[in-house]
Amino acid sequence: MSGRDNGRAFIGSFTSAGGRGIIHAAVDAGTGALTERGVTDTVADPSFLALAPDGSVLYAVSETDEGAAAAFSVPVAGTEGGRPRLIGDPVPVCGSSPTHLTLTRGHLLTANYGSGSVTVLPVGADGGLLAAAGVLQHQGAGPNPDRQRGPHAHQVVTDPTGRWVLATDLGSDSVRISALDTASGELAPHGETALRPGSGPRHLAFHPAGGHAYVLNELTPTLTVCRWDAEQGVLEPLGETPVLPDSVDTESYASEVVVSLDGRFVWAANRGHDSIAVLALDETYEKPELVTTVPCGGRWPRDLTLDPAGRRLYAANEHSGDVTWFDIDPETGIPVRAGSLQAPAASCVIFG
Repeated sequence: MSGRDNGRAFIGSFTSAGGRGIIHAAVDAGTGALTERGVTDTVADPSFLALAPDGSVLYAVSETDEGAAAAFSVPVAGTEGGRPRLIGDPVPVCGSSPTHLTLTRGHLLTANYGSGSVTVLPVGADGGLLAAAGVLQHQGAGPNPDRQRGPHAHQVVTDPTGRWVLATDLGSDSVRISALDTASGELAPHGETALRPGSGPRHLAFHPAGGHAYVLNELTPTLTVCRWDAEQGVLEPLGETPVLPDSVDTESYASEVVVSLDGRFVWAANRGHDSIAVLALDETYEKPELVTTVPCGGRWPRDLTLDPAGRRLYAANEHSGDVTWFDIDPETGIPVRAGSLQAPAASCVIFG
């Protein structure tokens, strides 16, 4: 199969739940199939990953109570026996249970769920991480007594212009907008968008045209459509759309949202219902319609990822311990199961 490999994937996992660390895999050019090439197990609970733009450094959160992030050098693709190797020691994020991370302008940002904060770690010349330069602490709570007693930053991303940093906060039902000062490494708060109380925003994804964002809510299985003003740094909620049919009475928690490269479809993963929701967008990008749901290929899809070509979806099914991939029908947007790879306690998939 090596003659057809045209890329590689990295799979994060929860070592505390039986995961083996970070799995690196080859990606078959023709089928999208994943083949395991090795494992890096030097960091506890590397639940979410990110790659440097040139693919030479891999970054991971360590989703533990203490909270840390780590950098790994990545061997050239195709190197026999090559595996990511730790660059220095994991660096504390000065927050607990980091669940997400993103790279921007020479810094790594982490969303710390347990402490409800976002941390900025400068990236060194070798791609390694330096001590935290800034921590932006969120405030607030929501009406759900079990999940919203305080802030819970779940994701941190930059907008398509790279100017703004957005953090979804499940605990306070809001999206925080800030600007990164690259000289100091601190985040300057700019604004906060309040969403429906009790919705529990988890992740968001931007439309490729740049003017809209879709916020997936964990505590109520809905998608909040927002208009995004990149000039002013303002996120305006427009309405919510269910990501499960009305007839479903299964307790379910939405996890990840993905927008197609052509901007016609949105996909959302549902844990509990164990499905992928398919939503079609109208020409305004503001009225998604739930077309159908399809089985995720396993149990508890924690992450959903589009391959770089936009032709396949990959679901990291945490409880069944696999990554399942789907071919996407280009006309309907409906995913069709094509294969799977065993990956105990899988939590995310990235390509590079």
